[in-house]
Amino acid sequence: MDIKEIGPWKWGKKLPALKEDGVDSIQALQRNMSRLFEDFFGRFNAGWENFPLEVRGSFNPRINVTENEQEIVVTAELPGMDEQDVEVSLSNDLLALKGEKKQEREEEGRDFYRLERSYGGFRRNIALPAEVQADKVEATFKRGVLRIKLPKAPGAQKAAKRIAIRSA
Repeated sequence: MDIKEIGPWKWGKKLPALKEDGVDSIQALQRNMSRLFEDFFGRFNAGWENFPLEVRGSFNPRINVTENEQEIVVTAELPGMDEQDVEVSLSNDLLALKGEKKQEREEEGRDFYRLERSYGGFRRNIALPAEVQADKVEATFKRGVLRIKLPKAPGAQKAAKRIAIRSA
């Protein structure tokens, strides 16, 4: 069998042998396959984006890092968690936050009983922009917000030097 016999085109001519409404059959097949996958996987994703992150199976807390001349302050939003669910460690210039959020909600009515459980672990490593005094680090937890104050080492507290800008 020759390759020329099984191809969807006629040798010597540039027009495709098979057409569907003026579209190449390969393009039509690609369009139909894309539609098939979108329809199939669209069922799984319908409305899923409206669920909170922890229900979807992942939890990634929002973290802010601020710095002034004396200290670095790290703030993490950990709603629904307690201080015993979070672990904070400092190694050289790397601050590590680790925790697991466990949530269980039970609801019972006249004709129904519902029990929902969600779990989500997280680990965040934050590179610190300056050397800190590890023995003076303070961490507080209040209303789902973790605040860590990291005092800078004396060598890191040097005043910033202002650089003059000249026009060229």
